[in-house]
Amino acid sequence: MTQHVLVLGGTGKTGRRVVEHVRRRGAAAKPASRSGETRFDWNDRTTWAPALDGVTAAYLVDSESPEAPEQVGAFARLAVDRGVSRLVLLSARDWAVSGGEPALATERALRESGAAWTILRPTWFVQNFAEAFLLQPILDGRIAQATGDGQDPFIDAEDIAEVAAVALTEDGHEGQIYELSGPRLISWRDIVREIAEATGRDIAYVPVSKEEFVANAVAGGLPEEVANVFVTLHGWIAEGRNEHLSDGVRRVLGREPRDVGEYIKETAATGVWNPEANR
Repeated sequence: MTQHVLVLGGTGKTGRRVVEHVRRRGAAAKPASRSGETRFDWNDRTTWAPALDGVTAAYLVDSESPEAPEQVGAFARLAVDRGVSRLVLLSARDWAVSGGEPALATERALRESGAAWTILRPTWFVQNFAEAFLLQPILDGRIAQATGDGQDPFIDAEDIAEVAAVALTEDGHEGQIYELSGPRLISWRDIVREIAEATGRDIAYVPVSKEEFVANAVAGGLPEEVANVFVTLHGWIAEGRNEHLSDGVRRVLGREPRDVGEYIKETAATGVWNPEANR
């Protein structure tokens, strides 16, 4: 029988990749988002049941709001009632390492829902430099962060998606928490240097204080509460809290995770970091 996998955030950084990897494994993927063919909105519960129609497993990306734990718990219970056999939640290693138990409330809600669950805790995505909030600073040639010289084992979102696809379509991953990281520690300064070398551009990494980062972010239009979340995460990096590797990719896929340098070289070749091409 063909497996049918619901992928929440189906157009996002991990979601669209999960869709691809699920389909490569011969299962049917059902991407869902607020504006997609399959509509799903955490804040509109009338969208939940239709999204679950015909589904055997689901990939969950929460709302990142104070309501997220309650929402995930309620959705998981609804999924179980409708016969969904597996739920895989995207969490974050930072919350487990530094946020403490209060930061893991969404994980706890899933674990207590009665669902067959798997939790993924990745480190920072290297795709953030090309597909998200760090792209414009790279294009501008100046990236100012409060991460100091702290190191992080950046992970390729493709590895996260492949692990998720396996957990969604194979037995043996129920009740597992997989911490996912890349294969080496690297500072944000060195990532910027590698991007500069790969593109042949001058790109400066500028360390700033937490106060400077928040002021710059707010001046650039970021809500202050969001800027404060970022600066907390950056502070954990600067303090060295993330300076360790995790073996989740190897445990699930039987291979080492992809190195950030490989991603940088391939991405540089696409021209995404070329200011002229992005005008």
